[in-house]
Amino acid sequence: MTTSDRAIEVTGLRKRYGSFEAVRGIDLHVDRAEVFALLGPNGAGKTTTVEILEGHRDRDGGAVDVLGHDPQRAGSAFREQIGIVLQSTGVEPYLTVEETLRQFGGLYPHPRPLDEILEVVGLTEQRSTRVRRLSGGQQRRLDVAVGLSGDPDLLFLDEPTMGFDPAARRQAWDLVRNLQSLGKTVFLTTHYMDEAQQLADRLAIIVAGEIVVEGTPGELMGRDHLSTIEFGATPAAAGLIAGVLGEVALGETTVTVRTDRPTHALAMITSRAEERGIELEGLTVARASLEDVYLQLAASEADDAAGSAS
Repeated sequence: MTTSDRAIEVTGLRKRYGSFEAVRGIDLHVDRAEVFALLGPNGAGKTTTVEILEGHRDRDGGAVDVLGHDPQRAGSAFREQIGIVLQSTGVEPYLTVEETLRQFGGLYPHPRPLDEILEVVGLTEQRSTRVRRLSGGQQRRLDVAVGLSGDPDLLFLDEPTMGFDPAARRQAWDLVRNLQSLGKTVFLTTHYMDEAQQLADRLAIIVAGEIVVEGTPGELMGRDHLSTIEFGATPAAAGLIAGVLGEVALGETTVTVRTDRPTHALAMITSRAEERGIELEGLTVARASLEDVYLQLAASEADDAAGSAS
């Protein structure tokens, strides 16, 4: 892949606040028309990294290329190519949706047509509605619409579904997919692992200022070859799992088996239950989710950092 196919290219990025190094020499790239998610716990360096990419914070080391520009030195041409959707945009509540978008569109030399923006974000029927009368999900759609006003090539989305109910989250996911279908590159930050798993073509996890893993959601989930078998605990549960290969946890209400031989383990457990006339309540078998991988990596890195400090 050539450099022109990349929307973002970062090499050796560093940022220090006094004696604290928030970003410690990270490398990452984002391809054009890709949805890329950056994940990490609070204080991991995620926000600092994004602000450097947006041109709102200077770096201390490394090289950054965003749409062919160095954000630290870029001017208005760079600003016109990116859109930024913060957790709260803070638009005027007494304007209508149309008035709001015309106001922001007037700041750009080549704004995206208003009707197209309304259709993409699903607010056509609300174009004459005042912002204060929009639902929470509709207001978030308006935030995205504002970010699209200048017809950017790259859109930064910060926690796009924070506080949404399940139905509104699914609608927001459809909106992100619509953006990608327009050829937009989306850089997403989220604390919801299922959101990253559903939307991201690729993702990276940053912990303690370092990228600990990068790849597609499938690649990351494939790192953990264990499957998890769970069922409700019974008085005879110990006998059902005796000799089963894997990590076995017998809790008060749930029995959990993590194993790389799920078929063999499940056959042993279910055949024993059948012989003894035991119904396995809540029996589930699942491969590792992205959340499992994330928690495992974050915990491992935290342990390493604690060990280094001691």
